[in-house]
Amino acid sequence: MKLARFTYKNEESYGILTEQTVISLSRMATRLFATLPTSMDEFVVAGQMAYVTVKSLLDLADPEERDLVSIPLSDVQLLAPIKAPPKILCLGWNYLDHTAETKTPPPEEPVVFMKPHTAITGPCQKILKRPFVQELDYEGELAVVIGKTAKDVPESEAMKYVFGYTVLNDVSARDFQFKDKQWTRGKGFDTFAPMGPCLVTQDEIKDPANLNIRTWVNGDLRQDGNTKDMLFNIPKIIYHLSRVMTLKPCDIIATGTPSGVGMAMNPQVWLRDGDVVRIEVEGIGTLENHVEER
Repeated sequence: MKLARFTYKNEESYGILTEQTVISLSRMATRLFATLPTSMDEFVVAGQMAYVTVKSLLDLADPEERDLVSIPLSDVQLLAPIKAPPKILCLGWNYLDHTAETKTPPPEEPVVFMKPHTAITGPCQKILKRPFVQELDYEGELAVVIGKTAKDVPESEAMKYVFGYTVLNDVSARDFQFKDKQWTRGKGFDTFAPMGPCLVTQDEIKDPANLNIRTWVNGDLRQDGNTKDMLFNIPKIIYHLSRVMTLKPCDIIATGTPSGVGMAMNPQVWLRDGDVVRIEVEGIGTLENHVEER
């Protein structure tokens, strides 16, 4: 199912995203006398128990009942699916074509950095460009949301710890990123982790190792890649990360970006005030954000 976090009439909630509506799970639970977690983050922590409850409610609700608890998409503001992840872990140089375009040797093990959760912003919300940032760039990525605590997980068991997937833009201030020896500052500005439009549960994605990723800037196709070209696939990523640190429910792992970033263009092309970045990951949806200099 496609789960969405949203605001409606100044109240935050979550539900199931359809083409034209959001089915409010809180409304459905009230009408059918069921109990569900009060937030999306709590839903992920509850895991299989909450998922099974929702499936049973959907089976119980007839079309008329679903209509009564559905809200038109035009009336809601979608938010980043996860509000306060314990960690946002990101991979660098995880696509061979991206290492080639940046003339970087492919890494022998995953290159990992972190973003603060204060970098999170949602669909159709602004990417804020500070005036002192001159080299602002985009990176369209598949993001994994962890569903249960994971430590020292073998590759063969890794997918059991995945709750689902979303789209993430690893926005980067290249002038700050490469001024430092590590990337926290250049990747960690407020609004530098747009996410959404939804959280797709693992059972909806048949093969996460074969998903198209495309990024457009002002309608111009910049990135056109596929997750099959990852140097480290999702099980390998979880294996390597869980050897070092305990992964917790709602942790987000951004799995790297394919070629086509502005930094690698000749001449280099940076994001400016008014630009529109649109990222589409097959099976999940489209994440769109405007850049605003402020």
